[in-house]
Amino acid sequence: MEVILKQDVKNLGYKDDVVKVKPGYGRNFLIPKGLAAMATVASKKMLSETVKQRAFKEEKIRKTAETAAAKMKDLVVQVGAKVGESGKIFGSVTTVQLADAIKKMGYEVDRKNIKMSEDAVKTVGTYTAEVRFHKEVTATVTFEVVPE
Repeated sequence: MEVILKQDVKNLGYKDDVVKVKPGYGRNFLIPKGLAAMATVASKKMLSETVKQRAFKEEKIRKTAETAAAKMKDLVVQVGAKVGESGKIFGSVTTVQLADAIKKMGYEVDRKNIKMSEDAVKTVGTYTAEVRFHKEVTATVTFEVVPE
């Protein structure tokens, strides 16, 4: 079964992609939740026209994302956390705290677009995270966890 995605769906595809899924997944999950629509001949033609019209805007957005990614590539973000005597953090550093630290440095990043290299950052040190600016543009950002 082929469907046209109306939104980005994690591990499946991005908005306006035509993807092949199992019939039950499409009929029982994607379509009722409004995440996708059936890919008929007419809807595919409409999709191709809207994609052509949107191509110019997408190129401009991608270029601004590339410049932001180039600026952030060499950036080292410092995230403050409460630390015990042994160097362990009370709790852990999350994508929310990393997004706030990046925002303080003057860059607008959504926490949902940040993927940390480790699941739980629980000690002081240097780590990396992958920031997605656009579906084709990502940058690796280095961040340091420092005691507050």
